[in-house]
Amino acid sequence: MELLRSHLSRVRIPEPTNRIYKTECCISFDTPRSEGGLYVDLSSFIAFGKEGVGWNYEKSGNPVYLHIQQRPKPVPEDRPLKKPTLLAIGVDGGFDHEETEYEETYSIVMLPDYMSLPFPSVELPEKVRLAVNAILIAEGAKCNEQLASWTAEKKKVSAYAMNLQQINTGVVVPPYGWKCCKCDKSDNLWLNLTDGMILCGRRNWDGSGGNNHATEHYEETRYPLAVKLGTITADLEGADVFSYPEDVTVEDPLLAEHLEFFGIDFSSLQKTEMTTTEKELDQNMNFDWNRIQESGQQVEPLFGPGYTGLVNLGNSCYMASIMQVVFTTRAFISRYYEHQSLKMAFLMAPSDPTVDLNAQLTKLAHGLLSGKYSFPVQEKQEGIPLHMFKTIIAANHREFSSMRQQDALEFFLYFLDQVERGNAGKPELDPSRSFKFIIEERLQCPSGKVAYNKRSDYILSLTIPLHKATNGEQLEAFDKLKAEKKLEGKDIARGEIVRPRVPLEACLDCFSAPEEVHDFYSSALNAKTTAIKTAGLSTFPDYLVLHMQKFVLEEGWVPKKLDVYIDVPDVIDITHMRSKGLQPGEELLPETGPCEVEPTHFVASEDIVSKLAAMGFNYVHCQKAAINTANAGVEEAMTWLLSHMNDSDIDDPISQNPHTMELQSVDEASVETLISFGFQEGVAKKALKASGGDIEKATDWIFNHPEASSSVDTELTSSGVQADDPAVPDGSGRYKLMALVSHIGTSTQCGHYVAHVYKDGRWVIFNDNKVGASIDPPKDMGYLYFFSRIDG
Repeated sequence: MELLRSHLSRVRIPEPTNRIYKTECCISFDTPRSEGGLYVDLSSFIAFGKEGVGWNYEKSGNPVYLHIQQRPKPVPEDRPLKKPTLLAIGVDGGFDHEETEYEETYSIVMLPDYMSLPFPSVELPEKVRLAVNAILIAEGAKCNEQLASWTAEKKKVSAYAMNLQQINTGVVVPPYGWKCCKCDKSDNLWLNLTDGMILCGRRNWDGSGGNNHATEHYEETRYPLAVKLGTITADLEGADVFSYPEDVTVEDPLLAEHLEFFGIDFSSLQKTEMTTTEKELDQNMNFDWNRIQESGQQVEPLFGPGYTGLVNLGNSCYMASIMQVVFTTRAFISRYYEHQSLKMAFLMAPSDPTVDLNAQLTKLAHGLLSGKYSFPVQEKQEGIPLHMFKTIIAANHREFSSMRQQDALEFFLYFLDQVERGNAGKPELDPSRSFKFIIEERLQCPSGKVAYNKRSDYILSLTIPLHKATNGEQLEAFDKLKAEKKLEGKDIARGEIVRPRVPLEACLDCFSAPEEVHDFYSSALNAKTTAIKTAGLSTFPDYLVLHMQKFVLEEGWVPKKLDVYIDVPDVIDITHMRSKGLQPGEELLPETGPCEVEPTHFVASEDIVSKLAAMGFNYVHCQKAAINTANAGVEEAMTWLLSHMNDSDIDDPISQNPHTMELQSVDEASVETLISFGFQEGVAKKALKASGGDIEKATDWIFNHPEASSSVDTELTSSGVQADDPAVPDGSGRYKLMALVSHIGTSTQCGHYVAHVYKDGRWVIFNDNKVGASIDPPKDMGYLYFFSRIDG
């Protein structure tokens, strides 16, 4: 006790603003449940495992620690397994919701001799007791996060429910024997709560479901609410009520009265139909879900070094799938595992290693590759969590730091950009460069003169030419079958569905194919014209990542996922895609001319200005909004206007020339994000101005306005980027498929991601914390394909 009293000056009582770590080691994945437990530094409030606590004592000299140990309580072997009823992971009613109970014990430990004192104890100094109690009652740096990977939100009360007008048409709904009023459908039926019409629901993407008669009825009448027949029971909270104007499942507090209006005694009804949420759950267990996750297969669980799963933190599968693939590459293994120990990373880190990217990447590498945390627990592994890694990697990114699902591609690019920044000035250590390559674009205008532009990228994004499908006859037969089934009012069976099969080679050909660029300003002709653009690769990366553009935006910014298979061979050769640069006899377009000025000046669209002015906005303000969004549209101009209403210069005259004005600056962080995607700085700025600063819309704007890139291309020559830059690898154009990341769901902002990796001579599935020997890897269903170069 006297020794402890002599160290009281090194003990601090945590304040509310202090970050407290008590559930996970800062440099390993040890927890209170690990052998040896966890040690919380009573000065810094950072936690360490049994090995790390000694390093911390050497580095900081802090001698007093709270030792937390958790041991499992006995679990009855006959505990029944529950069928999931909620589309979620880690929540009550969801998948794998089995929590082991633990008994927690505490003690005070003093280094270097690991002298231990029991806690609680009245004999301990008051300062120690106050410090420990404050730590134990604190919420901790790792807050209680919402663990739901893809759960539906709680239903909201419909704005139309309380004042719903019901029409007495004499309709009395019987308790059974329902049928659509416009076809022969007897399932998936909806009762309109205004006029009592019974109509079939929406048609699904695969041809199943209804014939859209309920939706068409709403479009004709605007009667807002409908309840799904077959979901009504004495428990009205389980009934499925849909609001068409709100386009979401809602709660109707007056549902009992609304049903009684049509003579429905809900207390006597039995449930016969699935609700929308249940149907969504069922669809997520259908073919795609089962195929990608290999559900129903006797997948052999794998354990040991390189076979460690990652805990789903709630919509973190996009991050987990990417990190599993990244840490199978030689570059990342060498940088953060083989050539950097945990102790080295800890000693190099600042006083708080939780905010050091190098330390957290080393921690993750050792966690995944050492095998220390990959062992069976009730015939499966628990996996390791990405809490600290996610906190540091997403610290400055609003979306990745949230609990929402994200695009795995966007995260991959952002991650590599952060790694590159973390290794700035040390290109020889930077593992992200193993993915980097140079794309060269060639533009030729009718004058015969050319322009070359080079840019670096980490991924090759490929459009999918559906017209190149190899199973055209089967698709025609399927379309014919769908038409026949529709006339008969029948659904397409899952076994009858036929999807286009497109060869990967056709997607690669699309990338290299000549493309017309309209309204291209030629400095040789001093006029706008149509140019021909082709693209190739100046360098071939160590690891080639192919992004399949399965997600497209339809009219109105509505995302749609292409339902298609991609036939991907195990080995590809893209040698023919290597660009050749400026050829003998070719003449570059002049670097000077009106093109240098024209792209940065815009004339306000009178159509946009007049529409905004009609809404009551100041006319000059409307002009500025149109100009600063490059006349992208009324919506973009209004977004800009609303965010700049309080600008000090909003009332200043536009310029001496009332028709032109140079575009204002944009957020540099957004510019850097677009540059990390591989776009030029000038194009990135122009796109952000045209889209009101929205990165997603700016990206789409670039793809839809190739002339923007072209105007910048004329200012560049083949000397813009050095192809022999030592930071960019180069080699053979032959590659072998090493991994793929697949996506289940209707958009990148929802659903689930799974990784398949070829290692140790077999395919392995990484599905969050589940790791197993893959039996049937879904090579034709990938979203991202990773290839490793075949040397020699």
